Formats: sequence, C-alpha cells, structure tokens
Amino acid sequence: MKHRSPLEDTICSILAECRRIAIVGLSEKPWRDSNRIARYLLDQGYDVVPVTPAAPEILGIKCYPDLASVPGPVELVNIFRRHEHIPAIVDLAIRSGARAIWMQLGLVDEVSAARARDSGLRVVMDSCIMVEHRRHFGGQPD
Repeated sequence: MKHRSPLEDTICSILAECRRIAIVGLSEKPWRDSNRIARYLLDQGYDVVPVTPAAPEILGIKCYPDLASVPGPVELVNIFRRHEHIPAIVDLAIRSGARAIWMQLGLVDEVSAARARDSGLRVVMDSCIMVEHRRHFGGQPD
C-alpha cells in the first residue's frame, strides 16, 4: 500500500501488525468514544484488553487496573486518558514490551512520544484509531 506520508505508513503498519490492543481509559458507558471504538475494534477482529480500575469487566472482557497487571504481551497501547497521565502510561507501555502507542484525538505529548520512539515503539498522536482503520482498511461502521 503506497502512502503519502511516513505517518500513514506508521498508522497502517500498526493497524496491520498489532492485533492485541490495551485500551487505557476504556469506559463502560456505551455512548463514550472509548467504548464505541473498543466495540468497533472487536468487530474488526482485534483482541481488546480493557485497562481501567473503574470496572471489573467491560464488553464481557475482564478489566485490568493498569498496564502492569495485564497478562501476556500487549502490542498496542491506545490511550484515552487525560494528558497528565500520558507519561506514566508510556513508561508502563515501554516496560511491558508494547510495540506501539496510540494517543487518541486531542492527545499530544511530544516528550513521551520521543521517549517511546527512543525505546523502539511506533507512535501516533492526536488521531482516532477507528477513523484511521476505516480510512485505510474499509472497516464497517459500528
């Protein structure tokens, strides 16, 4: 697939290669973006891991209070938390062996992104994973 920019290359490689996605800040409220996006990703065949201390289970899937508690490898960490939480989440993602970080719309942290890249992770910021998946892979609406 030929893209117009290195960012599009990064987005497509993450979406094609990273099948186990930890969604940090996943809400149990069905009208929240994090919940809608989790349902969409599940429908597209991704393995979604809810990371939130607020609920024991979301969408029928066991929740974990933080990334350090998630068993097994996480390939992509999708962040739905406020900006001030990003540095700690990125540190845990690096320690957990994640391959990529995705900060949802409105989330940008250049310092954390540089730290993740220096550790070998791919990074996408200020972008909706569902919108990008639909755009590049033609996923169906939720």
